[in-house]
Amino acid sequence: MDIGLHELGRLSPFLVSLAIGLLIGLERERNPSARGGLRTFALVALSGCLAAMISALTASPWILAAGLLIFGAMMVASYYRDPPEGDPGTTTIAAVVVCYGLGVLTWLGEEQIAIVMAILTTLLLYFKPELRLVSHQITRRDLLSVLQFCILSFVVLPLLPDQGFGPYAAINPRHVWWMVILVSGLSLAGYAALRIAGPGRGGLLTGLFGGVASSTATTLAFARRAKDNSTQIPQSARIILIANTILVLRIALLVVAITPALVTHIALPLSGAFSAAVAYLIWQRRNSDNGPVEAPLDIQNPAEISAAMTFGLLYAAILLASAWLTDSVGQQGIYALAAVSGLTDLDAITLSTLHMAKLGSVDGQTVALVIAIALCANMLFKGGLAWIIGGRELARRVAPGYAVTLAGLLAGIALT
Repeated sequence: MDIGLHELGRLSPFLVSLAIGLLIGLERERNPSARGGLRTFALVALSGCLAAMISALTASPWILAAGLLIFGAMMVASYYRDPPEGDPGTTTIAAVVVCYGLGVLTWLGEEQIAIVMAILTTLLLYFKPELRLVSHQITRRDLLSVLQFCILSFVVLPLLPDQGFGPYAAINPRHVWWMVILVSGLSLAGYAALRIAGPGRGGLLTGLFGGVASSTATTLAFARRAKDNSTQIPQSARIILIANTILVLRIALLVVAITPALVTHIALPLSGAFSAAVAYLIWQRRNSDNGPVEAPLDIQNPAEISAAMTFGLLYAAILLASAWLTDSVGQQGIYALAAVSGLTDLDAITLSTLHMAKLGSVDGQTVALVIAIALCANMLFKGGLAWIIGGRELARRVAPGYAVTLAGLLAGIALT
């Protein structure tokens, strides 16, 4: 019985390889121009696993390379001999190479990595039309901004010193830039989703992605839209409220990512605010138009150096101000700072307070109150923008949503 179980265990990599080959082959089977399908890719993955096994048993690593060259040459020859119209076959050839390598990984004991990579490979193959659309939606400036973001994240960040500078040693360059990357990356995800969705997206998607990218920019854009066209006021109000509801989730995500230990302190306030906001949106939905949104959102790419540097400087300034106020005035000074800085940027005061909590300068209850004060100030500011720019009717539609959200927030704080 022991021998049987042992042999069964040795078969496990081959079974995983077979599943990987079938998964990738299933996608290629639906492509009429592909020179490989279910059986081909299943055999390629099994061959990779078998080659790795023989290579290990005979201590001959060249067997792996020989197998890869054989399958690669076979696929190249098949396309060279009978090239399909409009398809050079490079994608299928690359998929065969990857499939062979994943088969090798399964024998080496990296089955989990092989499975994940197989799923990602299949997704890349399946979503070819969507990925092509993405490449058409991205402008040259967007691509340059993303490249800048990558350089600042993976090249500049490791070079920054990991120690405190300035008064109270409050400014740690590497920590500051980590927060810039976190916030810019989160905003970039929403910005990219907006660009990919393109014109004609619905009000719900616009509000969701706009809230992730920048709820302030979303409020400004649709306040102007409401002013220019009064018939668009109901939809504009709904989009603004959706974006600001997503802002609550954004704060919760930052807390979970940076200081998960504080989740218990902010769970009730943020849950109360989010639940109240969603309930109001559901109630309001019957009076709102959720048709296509043609007006583009004028949101700056958060990966641009100027946007990242601006946030970094603001965050560093708030860190320094928080340290000084805590030392000279106490926690009341942080509350005042939250009321002021929360007007225009909620991320910076949230992150700085979370950093102080990690250092032990403030407790969880103080963090919850600071976030609540900043959120109240932020919504009051956006309500003012909606009134000044969009007019009284837009403000009348937006104000109840803000009031309900803040009531849920305060109720959560009272119960904490």
